[in-house]
Amino acid sequence: MSFLFDLHVHSQISACSTLPIRDILKRSRSLGLHGVCITDHNSLQARNHVREGIQDDGLCVVIGQECSTQEGHFLVFGAAKKLPSFMPARDMLRMVQDMGAVAVAAHPFRVMQEIDERLAEAGLIEYAEGINGGNTSQENAMAKAWQQKYQVHLTGGSDAHHLSDLGRAVTRFFEPIHSVDELIKALNSKRFEPCYNPFSGSYRHWLEALRLLSWR
Repeated sequence: MSFLFDLHVHSQISACSTLPIRDILKRSRSLGLHGVCITDHNSLQARNHVREGIQDDGLCVVIGQECSTQEGHFLVFGAAKKLPSFMPARDMLRMVQDMGAVAVAAHPFRVMQEIDERLAEAGLIEYAEGINGGNTSQENAMAKAWQQKYQVHLTGGSDAHHLSDLGRAVTRFFEPIHSVDELIKALNSKRFEPCYNPFSGSYRHWLEALRLLSWR
């Protein structure tokens, strides 16, 4: 059995998003999602609006943050506190490791938001977004190359800023996840893959879902 998680969603707490938390919660299950991670920019304020863990409808909610560093953006899960903005990525990654948290390089090849590849060369990046719903196909393909070149493990997320974006790209896990601790455990197990969500309702993403075999 597989479990679909959207690991990259922005609520209205992010200045760039129009997506209310209540709409994220209301819509996610109908998109076939088992879980959703709210990852607002440099913020954990979503914790003031929704409890983490399993909701009444069975959806698992995790509150993370998209941390901006001097060398790109990282999705961070399991951090006890908001991380400082625009610090050197090496320092942020060290801080995340000390907390027992996990950092995922977000949209590593997006124009103007690239991750410094020297971090991957140095073995400092363990996880990166292989499918980001807001990326071009070329940007996602370039991220996929890191899988072979640096043994980076690839995730998927919609990078939703609007309701129509939610759930279009996801991470498929092969074990149930009920909490942030279980999410970190599942990531550390390396038993997951990025994919487009066939339940997103988009014809384009139905076609992309058929290409999943190319990721295996």
